Amino acid sequence: MELVIRQIPRRGEQALVAEAPLLYEVGQQIRHNGIVRERAYLSNWGSTLLDASSVILGLSLFLVAVLAGALNALSGGGTFLVFPSLLLAGVPPVSANATTTVSLWPGVVSSALAYRPELRRAPVGVGAGLVLVSLLGGAIGALLLLRTPPTFFERVVPYLVLFATLIFAFGPRLTRRWAYTGPVGSELADRRRFSLLLAVQLLIALYGGYFGGGVGILMLAALSVFGLRGYHHINALRTVLSVSVNSTAVLIFILAGAIAWGYAAVMIAGAIFGGYGAVNVLRRVPDPVLRGAVIVVGLVVSAYLFARAYG
Repeated sequence: MELVIRQIPRRGEQALVAEAPLLYEVGQQIRHNGIVRERAYLSNWGSTLLDASSVILGLSLFLVAVLAGALNALSGGGTFLVFPSLLLAGVPPVSANATTTVSLWPGVVSSALAYRPELRRAPVGVGAGLVLVSLLGGAIGALLLLRTPPTFFERVVPYLVLFATLIFAFGPRLTRRWAYTGPVGSELADRRRFSLLLAVQLLIALYGGYFGGGVGILMLAALSVFGLRGYHHINALRTVLSVSVNSTAVLIFILAGAIAWGYAAVMIAGAIFGGYGAVNVLRRVPDPVLRGAVIVVGLVVSAYLFARAYG
């Protein structure tokens, strides 16, 4: 299969220069670095016929996205499946990271909608403050990613994947060790403690906008440490915060032209199906089995990325 580098359409370019010069500059750097690459899906037999290997690739990415969407709905970890799949498909690291965020975002939205009953019982002030810092942190992290040279990101991403894998592996233990066990709501009512939670969430959101692997586990741990109760209530708020972090990141990635849309379109459909429909299936699989599979994938991908970057 031949790889084709396609120029990003320049529709509305003058408006982008006037309204968001930083994004325009970043987009130009992305184009010149050639990080957005897509496979040529059409075979030599005609423009309407799909190459067999492209069909297999598309189906594989769809299935990966289904599983990733379901994992994100349950606890997180979908990035470990989508990001390495895009790397193996030939997408450069920075574009693969941006495409992963865009591909999984609709699935997280569908999961948040499924948690509406739990969200109605969440403290309004707490949720609003956390959403605002999540939007800010996601935007800053996304801009940092797009300003990172592709060669540098390729060398740092193995450490990010390994760090996220370890967080995913030890997240429940850390949550049990550090979780607040006092009266429900009393600590969150304390302004100083809530300010600290906002600061922690801002850092988590910044990391989420920049890379995102394991960010859901970090949020679950932080919310538990600062006094929230009940897994489904915590996970409901976690999905809303994940949507917030990725919303600004998705917008920035799209405006900067950093998305490999040929891959993203297939994986968006899979993530929505997984986030909304496949959860009931995965609920029948024991949690240790799911977590163990994700951890193994994360470690294998870390080893692969280290070998690729430093081998």
